[in-house]
Amino acid sequence: MPQRRYTTAAGGGAVRLGVDLGGTKIECLALAEDGTPLARRRVATPAGDYAATVGAVAALVAAVEQEAAWPAGAASVGVGIPGALSPASGLVKNANSTCLIGRPLDRDLEAALGRPVRLANDADCFALSEATDGAGAGAASVFGVILGTGVGGGIVIGGRPVSGPNAIAGEWGHNPLPWPTEAERPGPACYCGKHGCIETFLSGPGLTADHGGGLTGAEITAAASAGDPAATAALDRYVDRLARALATVINVLDPEVIVLGGGLSNLTVLYDRLPAALPRWVFSDTVRTAVRPPVHGDSSGVRGAAWLWPAAPLSR
Repeated sequence: MPQRRYTTAAGGGAVRLGVDLGGTKIECLALAEDGTPLARRRVATPAGDYAATVGAVAALVAAVEQEAAWPAGAASVGVGIPGALSPASGLVKNANSTCLIGRPLDRDLEAALGRPVRLANDADCFALSEATDGAGAGAASVFGVILGTGVGGGIVIGGRPVSGPNAIAGEWGHNPLPWPTEAERPGPACYCGKHGCIETFLSGPGLTADHGGGLTGAEITAAASAGDPAATAALDRYVDRLARALATVINVLDPEVIVLGGGLSNLTVLYDRLPAALPRWVFSDTVRTAVRPPVHGDSSGVRGAAWLWPAAPLSR
């Protein structure tokens, strides 16, 4: 369905709507064409209820469109989801919000919203946001990292997200930890059915489990700064493992910028120590890849969903 084109005084051009569909909340953001936020709302995700989730997204889009003073049905809509659409079946796969799995979410949202919808993995949306007007703005290649409850990633080349024929580009968290020590073999069990996945070591729960004291990443960092030997050792292991894991990404993709996201991206020690830890593992005489914190933080997912429509909608 072609889109109408209007003009808005705030930022000029067409309005894009981004939706971040998470396990606990759904957020919708209206962006002007220059990236200026126009309206934002969030609601709780209907737990385990697919039909109610589709309805909640539709209601949220309508409310934000109205708040942004934009004609109903005129804005483009991009949606970030905790999974991906299978190229084989067209149905959602790999979603930790399990009620989405096996559902034609894009088609159901298009029917509910009365317009085309673009869906992407939430890590791809994060990477796209930071590549568009964030920490990776102006870079030809950006790898966006999620270090949170899980470990994921997204790839943006030339300003466009890369999905791949299997819709799994950037899923570095389910590769094995590179160059494991004897103490790291076979590694913790992962929900994917394997052992020793990067995610089991570098996620927030993975760092907490490795420390063994039940502390969060921020608490471990604070304890290490205070001289606690167990926290210091856990943080040393984390930095070394992150360097090993990112080195394999650099060896394959060689991105200009790596942007860290997720809760652990707030640990400033990572930006202090990673540049010195990477050269040991990267297959190069120099490592010029920049490792940066996100500019938009928790808003990057919903902003990136809006940027899934790179061009202004066409008039009709």
